[in-house]
Amino acid sequence: MKQRFLSLPVTACVLALSAWVSATSAHAQETDTVQSAAQACMRAWGSQHPFTDTPPLRTVSGAVRVLGRGSSVADREVTDFPVLVVVQPGVNVLGESEMELLNPNGWYCLRAAVNVGGGLRIKLHCDARLASATSGTSVLGDNAGRGVSVMGAISVERVGCARS
Repeated sequence: MKQRFLSLPVTACVLALSAWVSATSAHAQETDTVQSAAQACMRAWGSQHPFTDTPPLRTVSGAVRVLGRGSSVADREVTDFPVLVVVQPGVNVLGESEMELLNPNGWYCLRAAVNVGGGLRIKLHCDARLASATSGTSVLGDNAGRGVSVMGAISVERVGCARS
């Protein structure tokens, strides 16, 4: 019985790794670079984005959390101008995880989000934009998270909105 309990985290890690590989394999067939992810997100935003074909951008590292342990993703840098921010792939297994994307001028591009048996909550500034590079679908309008979620949920919460 003790062996089964100890194998649970190992099984969860294997599930997360295979889900992450599945999520990124289709995108990896085209040149899987930060720039191609940015291009996919700009296509999802259509003519609404303020960027050129090859915009300057920055990246935010993804995070790996297993059983609630590990780092979280946070971008709290506020700019006076629009900036395209590519969020690198993140994995959450059997726990709660949170991303803070708080630049009101941020145009956030998620390369991939893998969530296995847990909850991923994305805190997005009210004026920021969000799209997924893997599905090419904008999630600004409906606040629905995009990514791979196995027995879990991905949600987007708007923060920093002006009260009327």
